[in-house]
Amino acid sequence: MSSSVTDQLNRNMQCESLLECLYGLKPLDRQCYGTMVESDGPLTVDEIAVRVGRERSTAYRSIKRLHQRGLLEKEQINYDDGGYYHVYYPTDPTVVTREMQRTLSDWYAKMGTLVREFEDTYDDAHEALTDDDSSR
Repeated sequence: MSSSVTDQLNRNMQCESLLECLYGLKPLDRQCYGTMVESDGPLTVDEIAVRVGRERSTAYRSIKRLHQRGLLEKEQINYDDGGYYHVYYPTDPTVVTREMQRTLSDWYAKMGTLVREFEDTYDDAHEALTDDDSSR
């Protein structure tokens, strides 16, 4: 559900809301991330799927989204006889926090530019309208 920035500011946001807002996470993504954070060590997709009560393919899509957004790290573990598997673990919170700050700064700068464009556009339109009214 889409809501305005004003609506976002007025609601009681929590850490999970921040992840949803900044990274576009779905409820299952947040559940998988929470599972990873609470884990004592790296987990495979199969282990995560069991812990969140979902099919492996469904859990994998969430894990892939979290990894693509930089919230999880992936490590390859090689079998002695050949082959490998992957385990996942949360990205260092300091790294995630720094990225959140960068994203917010970029967003703030972009919104500032848009606000100035709004002012320039509507100020010019207002002046033109005022000039037309005064010439009558």
